[in-house]
Amino acid sequence: MLAQAHGEPQSSGSFRKSGYDRKVSSREAKKKKVIFWGIEVPETLSWHGWELGKEIIRHLTLKNVHGKAQKLSYRAPSTPYFFTVFQQPITLNPGMSLTLPIVFRPREKRDYEDSIFFMKAEGEFSVALRAMRPRFGLSMPAAVQLPVCAVHNVTEMTFPVCNVGDLISVFSWETPSPFFMTSDRSTLDPGAECMVKVTFQPEVAGVHNAVATCWFGGEVKQKRTIQLKALAKYPCLRVSVTGKEYEGVQPGKFQDVLCFGSVPVGTTVEKCVEIFNMSVVDAPCRIEQEKDPLLHGYVFSCDVSHGVVPAKGKLVLCIRFQPQIVGEHSTSYFTIGSTGCHLETVLKVVGSCKGPSVSLDQYSVEFDWINLGESLMQTLKISNMSDVPAFYQFDIDNKGSVFSLDRPCGVLEGKTTRTLKVTFRPTHPMNYHRRVVCLVHHQEPMYVDFLGTCHSDTAKPTTLQERHLSWYRTNMVRGLTFYPPDILSMMLKDGKLQMDEKGALMLSPEVMRHYTNIENDATICPSWCLTVRLRAHTYEAEREHFIPQYILDVPKTFPPVVCDTDTYCSMLLSNTGTSLITFSVNQTACPSVMVKPSSGHIMPGGHQIFFLSTHPVNRVTQQHVLPLQLNSYPAYTKKVVLQSCGQSFLLHLEGDGNLYFKPLHIGTSSTRMYTIKNCTSLPMVFTWKIFHSHSKILSVSPTAGILQPFEAMAQAWTFTPNKETKYVLHAMVFVSWKSPDLVSPKGLHYVLRVIGEGALGTIRAQKEHLDLGNVLVGGQQSCSIVLLNDGICTLNYILSVEQFITGPHNPEEVRSDPLALELEHSRGTILARSKAFVRIKVRPARRLRYTWSIKYATCTPTAADLASTKEKQQPLCCIVATGTYPTLRITDATITGSASKLHIWKLFSLDTLNEYLERDPTPGELTYRVPTRHSTCLIPPVYTPLLLDFDFGSAPVGSEPTIARLLLENKGVVPVDWAFLFPSDQKMDMEHWAEDTDFTPQELHQMRVQDNQLFSVSPKSGTLLPGQEKSVQLSHRHDFIGTDRLPVLLKISYGHEILLTFSSVTVEHNQRYVHFASNKHHFAPIAVGGSHPPTQIYKLYNGGSMPVTFEVQLDNIVKIQEKNFRHPVFVCLTPRGEIPPGETGHIEWIFSPLEAKTYSVDVPIHILEGESTPVTFQGVGYNPNTVQKTDTSSQFVSSADYSGSAKLTVPGQAATLSHHRICLGNIPDCTKADQLVFLNNILKNTAVVFAWHISCCKEKAHMLEITPNSGIVQPGETIPCFITLQPTRKPSLCRINLVCEVYIQESLVQYERDLHKWEEEKERRAVEFTITEKDLGTKRKLTSPSVRLSDSAETENLSDSSAVVRKYKTLPRLKSRPTPSQPPGHLERGLLLGKDASQVWVKPEPPKPLVLHLDVSARSYTIEEFLRKFSLDFPKYFLSRPFSAQPSESESVDGKGYRNRIDMEPKWLSLAAASKPELEMVADILTGVIRSLLENSYFQESVRKLQDEPIPYFFQFQSAKSAELQDSRQGSTISSRVSASTDVDLEKDGERKKMSQETSFSHFLESYKIFHQKQLREKEIISRQPAVGNLVEFVLKNTLQNILTEASRGEVVLTARPMVIALPPNPSRRITNLAPPSSRA
Repeated sequence: MLAQAHGEPQSSGSFRKSGYDRKVSSREAKKKKVIFWGIEVPETLSWHGWELGKEIIRHLTLKNVHGKAQKLSYRAPSTPYFFTVFQQPITLNPGMSLTLPIVFRPREKRDYEDSIFFMKAEGEFSVALRAMRPRFGLSMPAAVQLPVCAVHNVTEMTFPVCNVGDLISVFSWETPSPFFMTSDRSTLDPGAECMVKVTFQPEVAGVHNAVATCWFGGEVKQKRTIQLKALAKYPCLRVSVTGKEYEGVQPGKFQDVLCFGSVPVGTTVEKCVEIFNMSVVDAPCRIEQEKDPLLHGYVFSCDVSHGVVPAKGKLVLCIRFQPQIVGEHSTSYFTIGSTGCHLETVLKVVGSCKGPSVSLDQYSVEFDWINLGESLMQTLKISNMSDVPAFYQFDIDNKGSVFSLDRPCGVLEGKTTRTLKVTFRPTHPMNYHRRVVCLVHHQEPMYVDFLGTCHSDTAKPTTLQERHLSWYRTNMVRGLTFYPPDILSMMLKDGKLQMDEKGALMLSPEVMRHYTNIENDATICPSWCLTVRLRAHTYEAEREHFIPQYILDVPKTFPPVVCDTDTYCSMLLSNTGTSLITFSVNQTACPSVMVKPSSGHIMPGGHQIFFLSTHPVNRVTQQHVLPLQLNSYPAYTKKVVLQSCGQSFLLHLEGDGNLYFKPLHIGTSSTRMYTIKNCTSLPMVFTWKIFHSHSKILSVSPTAGILQPFEAMAQAWTFTPNKETKYVLHAMVFVSWKSPDLVSPKGLHYVLRVIGEGALGTIRAQKEHLDLGNVLVGGQQSCSIVLLNDGICTLNYILSVEQFITGPHNPEEVRSDPLALELEHSRGTILARSKAFVRIKVRPARRLRYTWSIKYATCTPTAADLASTKEKQQPLCCIVATGTYPTLRITDATITGSASKLHIWKLFSLDTLNEYLERDPTPGELTYRVPTRHSTCLIPPVYTPLLLDFDFGSAPVGSEPTIARLLLENKGVVPVDWAFLFPSDQKMDMEHWAEDTDFTPQELHQMRVQDNQLFSVSPKSGTLLPGQEKSVQLSHRHDFIGTDRLPVLLKISYGHEILLTFSSVTVEHNQRYVHFASNKHHFAPIAVGGSHPPTQIYKLYNGGSMPVTFEVQLDNIVKIQEKNFRHPVFVCLTPRGEIPPGETGHIEWIFSPLEAKTYSVDVPIHILEGESTPVTFQGVGYNPNTVQKTDTSSQFVSSADYSGSAKLTVPGQAATLSHHRICLGNIPDCTKADQLVFLNNILKNTAVVFAWHISCCKEKAHMLEITPNSGIVQPGETIPCFITLQPTRKPSLCRINLVCEVYIQESLVQYERDLHKWEEEKERRAVEFTITEKDLGTKRKLTSPSVRLSDSAETENLSDSSAVVRKYKTLPRLKSRPTPSQPPGHLERGLLLGKDASQVWVKPEPPKPLVLHLDVSARSYTIEEFLRKFSLDFPKYFLSRPFSAQPSESESVDGKGYRNRIDMEPKWLSLAAASKPELEMVADILTGVIRSLLENSYFQESVRKLQDEPIPYFFQFQSAKSAELQDSRQGSTISSRVSASTDVDLEKDGERKKMSQETSFSHFLESYKIFHQKQLREKEIISRQPAVGNLVEFVLKNTLQNILTEASRGEVVLTARPMVIALPPNPSRRITNLAPPSSRA
C-alpha cells in the first residue's frame, strides 16, 4: 500500500549535478517535493535530452526531516531501463540526507515510466521515474480577459508565451475577429519566453468570446487554444456648454449653443465646452466643423478633430472665434460624435463682430470771416462710443492747406472723446471751403466741412456760411451749378428761375471766375480745393532703399453685399519704423478694386487708412490681388489679397421642401420641427404664409423671423386634420434682406409641401379582465395594463376609473372611501401599431371585493380634460381585486400534564381568539402596521380592544416547566408575518439618564418576570405562507411561588394586534390549591318546558401536590329555587368530592329553566384547608318554538370540537391519533354511538404499546367501550380503535376525556429486565449480610419492614390500563406518583447497604408514557324529546333494549339511587309541592279530558283501526316490565306450539303410511301450507325479541369493524371499482336466436 503524503509539498535544495545534465538539473530543482512519514523526496525524477546508447544518471535525494532516526529500505525499479545500486537498509538521522543514484539506459526512442519503492514500518511510498522524448511544448494562460472597450475603439493586453518543451518552436496564431494577435517573435528557444499582444477592436456592443488557436511544432503541427473574453459597450457622450445661455436660441433641434457674444474685430476669443462620457468605457470621439462651399473664411476654429473621453470623465474642447467684418453675425456648427456611432450631437456656435463707433460732434466748422494775414482756431470733438480702439485719419495736408488740424490722425481708445484744434489761415481774400474725409479703420468714412471767408482792405467777398453749402448742393443736384452766378442772378430777376428755398431751373454751364458778379447770395458757389499728391526719392539706381517697418491690417474678404452692388472695406498701414514710408498702389494691376488714397507717405509712428471698394456682379467668388509698393522700391511690394462675392437669395428647405406628418387621429394635433437655413452671408428676413383655407389645419411658429448668415432655424409645424382623408398642403416662405439699403426682389418665395393624413383609431386592452386576486388591506400591489393601438395613427388618451365595491358593507361608509386604484398616469400617447404600459397601484381599504371599470377617451385640443370627454368615454378593461387581511388561526394546542384539548382551549381562550382573528382589524390596531419599538414606558400602550388571558394553569414550585404548544395556521390567501412581542420588545432604547427610576408595583413585577425569563416563546416571530402551519412553544417556569403575569402582544403585520396576558400560578408543595380556569361558567342553553334537562359538567383542576376536597355551598341555589316558585333551576348533583393531585374533578349540574331568560347564581366552592372561590353560573332558557333546532342543538359543542384532527406533535412523540376530539352529536339516550379513531405509530423501527383508560371520573368508565383497549402497534403501522358510547339512559351532556398511554416497547422490555434484576438483588441482600470486626456494635437491618412493604405493594399495584401488556407487570399507575416535595422514587429508589452512597442499589424507574388525549362529547335526549327535535335523524339509530328489567345506574345527588333522582326531577318536585286545591283542579281537568275522549266517535273508530294495523316499529318502545311479561307470554306460547306441532307431525307421519292410498295430493299441499305459515309466524315472533335485535346489531357492527380494519391494513380497497364477471350465454336463448324467422306471405 502506498502511503499518503503528510503535509504540503516542500521545496528542497538543488540536486547533485553532473556535467551532462547541468542544464536539466536546474529545471528539476524546481520540481515539487513531498514528505512521507518524515522522509522528504522529490515527487518525480525526470530525464530529458537523452540519447540512445548512453547511460544517464540522476540522483535521488532522501532527507530525514523528522525529529527521530528513520529506517527504511527500497525496492529496485521493475523495468530493466532504470536501475540503482544494490539494495541495502538505509538509516537516516534527523536532518541527514542520502543520495541514491538512478541510472537510465534507453534502448529505443519512446517514453519510459517506472517507480522506485521505499518501505518503512508505517508503510511504503514511491517516487516516479520518467524519461520523456524531446517534445514541443508551449505554455500560455487558458484565458485572457481584456478590459471593457467602446465600440470602434481599441483595447490591448499582453500575455506571456513560454516554450516549456525541449525543442525550438515556431508558432503562429489564428484569431477570429474582432480580436487580433501580434507578437515580436515567432520562434522560441526552449525555456524562452515572449509577450503576445492581443488587440480587441469591436464593431458591435455585447459580450465577445472567441477562441484563438496557436499552431506550433515540427512536421506534425500541434495546437493550443486560449479563450479570449471581452466586453464591448456603446459610449454615451453628452455636450455641456458652460456659461450663460444664449437667449436667441429658437426651439428646435439645436439644444447646445455656444455663444461668443459680440467680439471686437481683429481679436480672438476662446471658449470651452465639456464633453462628458456617461458610459463605463473610454469613448473616442470626432469633432467636425460644418463645411459650406460659400463660406470661404472660417471665423470659428477648433484645433481638436479627434480625442478620447475617459470613462465617466470629460474632455474639454476649446473653440476660437476671430471675427473680421464689423457688424457681421457669424454662425457655425460643430458635429460631435463617437467614432463609428451614428449618435451625434450638433453644437451651434454663434458670435458677432463689433468695431469702433466713431462720431464727430459737428460735421461743419464755420470760421465766419477774418482779415487777411490773421488766423482763427476752432475745436472739433471726435468720440469713440465703442469699447474697441479706433484708428482715425483726416485726409488733409496741414502744410499746404488753409485749414489744418493739430492731430489729423491717431488712435482713439474705447469710450473716449478727443478734442481736435482746427486752424484757419487764409492766404487770399476769398471764401474758403474744404470737405475733409475722416477715415476710420473698420468703419465707414465721415465727412466734415470747413468754411471760412478772408477779407482784405480791398476785397470783401460774401461771407460763406453753411446754408450756402446746402443751397449749392441743391443747385448741383438740379444742374444749376453749370451757370455762373451773374447769369443765375439775372435769370432770377427776370423771373426765369423760380426761387424756392434751394433751387431754380437749369442753364448751360459757365465757371465762376470773379466773385464780384454775385448779386444774390443764393447763387453763391463755394470754392474748390484740388490736392495734388507728389512723391519722389533721391536713391541712386540699383541702390537698396530704406527697408520699411510696417504693420498691415487688411481683411481677407470684402463685406458681403448683394450682387451688382459696391462693397467697401478699410485697410490700415502703420509705420513702425523711424523713417518715412512712401506707398503707392498700382490700380492698373487690379482694376476691380479702387483704393483711396492710392499713394502717399506715412510719417514714423503714423499710420495710413485706405478705403477699398469693389463691385461684385455675381455669386462667384473673386480674388483680388492688389500690389502695394513701399518706398518706391519694387522689391518692397506687398501683394494684398482680398476676396469678394456677391450675394443672392438662397434658402435651404429641409427634406427638399417636403414635410411629412404621420397619420393623425381626427381632431388631434401633431407638431414637427422643420429647419430652414440661410445659405448666404447676409441676414435674411423670412415670413411664412399659409392659405386661409388651410389655416385651421396647418400652422407654424414662428411665422416670421430673421436668419443670420448661415444660420439654421427650426420652426414648429402643427398639423390638425379635421376629417378622414389624405392631405397635400402648400405653404410659402417669403424672404427679403434685413438691411433696408439692400434692394430685394418682390415676391421671392419658396414653397413647402406638407403631406399628412387624418384617420380614426381605437384603443383596446390586451386583457379585458384582469384579476389581481387577493391584496393586503393597507398594502399595495402593482401591475401594468397593456394598451394596444392597432390603427395607423397615434392616439392621445385620457383614462378614467369607476369603482364598485361588493360584499357585506355599509354603503354610507364605503361611499366616502377614496379611490383604491391609482393610475401612474391618467393620460398618455400610444404610437401607431404599438403598445403602451400603464402602471397601476391597488390599495384596498376594506376586506371587500373591488371592481374597477377603466374607460378611455381620445384627447383632442378641443377636449383636453376629462370633463369634456366624459360623453365619449369607451370601456377599456375591468380590474378585480379582493381586499384581505392576514388571517391567522389556532388549529391545535397541547400542554404538559393531563389536561384535555377542551380544557386547553378554555385556558387559552382560543375560541375567542379565533373568533376575533376572523374580524377586521380596528383602526387603532393598524397604528403600527409592523412590529416596532414605539413605547418609552415599561408598560406599552394598548391599541387593541381585545384583551385575552393565556392561562398556563398551576403547578407546585420547582416542578417541570409548563409547556404549551400552539399550532398556527394561515387560513388566508396572503402571507402572514406574526410576532409575540414582550414589553421589552416594544420599548425604545433610551439613555440611562432618560429612564424613570420610580417604578410601580406592576412594573416591578413585570420586570421580575422578564429578567428571570419565567415566560418564553419560541419562535417569537415568523412568516406563514397561505396554508402553511407553524408550531409555537409557550412555556412557564415555576421558580417563584405566586401568580406570574406578563402582557404579551400578538402582532400580525398589517392586521390584528391582541394583548395576551400570560398568567400562571406556582403553589407550595403542601398547599391545597384548585385552579379555576374562569370565575364564570355558562351552561348550555336549555329549552323551557322540557321534562328531562340534561346533566352538565363543571370542571375543577387540582394544580397542587396535595389531594383536595371541595364542597359546593348551595345556599344561593336554594334562594334561586325559592324565587322561582320552588322550581329547581340549578341542581348540583356533586356537592362534594375529592380531586387527586394533577387531576381534574367534575361537578355535575342540572340546569332547568322555568322561563326564557338568563339565570345567574354565585356559588362559593370551598376547598377544605384552603380558600373559597365564588363562581358565577349562568344559564339561558329559550323558547323552543321561536328558536331553530340547529341553533340550539349545536350550542353545546365548542368550536374546537369541529377541528378534531390531530395536527400538532411534540418532540419525541412516538404515536399520533387521527383525531383528538370526537363529537357524537345529538343522540337518543337509549342508543349506542360509535366512532372510529386511528392510532398511528410514526416510528420507523420501533414498536409501541398502548392502553386506553379514562383520565378522570372513573365512575363513568362503563359509558365508553374502546376496542381494542390495549395492544402493540408495529413500526409504521396504523390500528383502528372503535369508540362506543353506551346508552346513557338519561339525558345528559357527555364530555369524557380518554387517555391513551403509549410506551416504547423496547423501553418496557428493558425496564422489566432491570426490575427483575433489582428484585433478585433485593432478595439476595435480604438474606445476606457481612460481619466485620469493626462494625459489630452498629449492626442494623438492611431495610425497614415499611420499605419492603412499600416495594412489594408498588410492584403488585398495577394500573388497569396496562392489562394488555400484563407481562410487563411493573407498569405503574398514571396517578400513583411520589409526593412532589420529594424526588421521584425517594422511598423506593434503592436499598441502603451502608453509609456510603455508592452502596445504594437504585430501583429502576418505569418509563414515562406518551399521553394522548381524546375528548368525547355527545348530548343525549329522551326518545320523546329526540323525536320532537330530530325526527328525521331517528331512523339512523338502533335502539338498544335490555333483556330484563334492570335498574339503571345509581348515580344521584346524595347517593340515594336513581329513584331518588326521579323524585328530584322537576315534574315530580312540582307535584309534591302542590297544594290540595291545586291537586283537585288537576284531577277535574284530567277527568274532563278523558271523558271527552271516550265520548268522541272519531277517537273510538281510530282505536278500532289500530287493532287491525300491523305492529309498528314503535313496538320497541316499551318498558322493562312489559317486555318481561311479553317475553314470558311469548315463551310459553312458542313452547306449546312447538310441542303441539311436533306431536301432530308424528301422528301424521304414522297415519300417512297407513292411509297413503286414501289421502289425495291436494290435501297434502294444503297441510304443508298451513305448516309453513306457522313457521313464518314463529320466526317473526322470535325476530322481535330484544336478544335477536341486539345480536343482529352486534354482528353487523363487528362486520363493519372488520371491513374497516382490513381496509386500514390495505387488505381491502374500499374505493376499488366492482368486478364484473361475464357469464356464458344461455344455450336455450342461443338456440332461440338461431331459429329461422317465421315465413310471411
